[in-house]
Amino acid sequence: MTTRLSVDLHGDALMASASIVPTRSLTPFRRCLVPLVLVTLACWHSSARAADSLFYAPPPPSDDSVPFSGAIELGYTALSGNTNTTTLLGKGRITWYDQAWTHTTRAEVKNVSDQENTTAEQYLVSQRERYSLGDSPNYLFGLARYEKERFSGYNNQFTTIIGYGRQLFDNDLQALSLEAGPGYRFDDYENGGRRHMLLGYLAADYALTLSDTASFIQQFSVEGADDNVTIRSYSAISVAINSSLSLRVSHDIKSNSNPPREADAHTDRTTAASVVYNF
Repeated sequence: MTTRLSVDLHGDALMASASIVPTRSLTPFRRCLVPLVLVTLACWHSSARAADSLFYAPPPPSDDSVPFSGAIELGYTALSGNTNTTTLLGKGRITWYDQAWTHTTRAEVKNVSDQENTTAEQYLVSQRERYSLGDSPNYLFGLARYEKERFSGYNNQFTTIIGYGRQLFDNDLQALSLEAGPGYRFDDYENGGRRHMLLGYLAADYALTLSDTASFIQQFSVEGADDNVTIRSYSAISVAINSSLSLRVSHDIKSNSNPPREADAHTDRTTAASVVYNF
């Protein structure tokens, strides 16, 4: 494990963070279901507090919605001496509103090198659309995602999902949204094989206000095919120091129940501790 220093601009928030480099584990995927309690910082409006989640359902447009927002995260770590390791992390997100539509584009890159050998390399690009159904808490959504990760057993994966979502409640204390739908995934394997499959998708996004300066976030999604289940989990607690500074520690999990034989492990984990400057 190494520590990463990163700078993150979430629309109107600049984040400097120290984080643990993503690690792999042979733990079976079902252990991802164990509740996670971790620490994070996020902006206090709903669109920013969930901006790091790949399965995040964007908020509906409203009269006071900004027409455009974005987020950029950059991280770099270099260790030399007995251990020579470098880590590079970059993330980007843009969101814009058009009446009942919410459009979100995301991109992510990770690279970890040890003794001049690459030990982790990941790329992701996704586009998400949300259409609010009038004044009701219901919405329709569509998602397209491209992932490329070395040492996972895949050359790349392409996923599309459409479905229905509902904001079950959203008040000063807590908020919960659920969504589900069918999807399709194309897997291109390192060994030269290819596979097309249908899948089912289910996701939940929960936020709880703990105090005037602290809140808890839990996001969870499952993508299940006939012989493969992919689980993603994001957990966090947010604590504000003052009106401009906040503290964050977060934990992100991605688990594959039946990865290719060439994969190093079933589960990837990323843990991060951060300081955020809001302006």
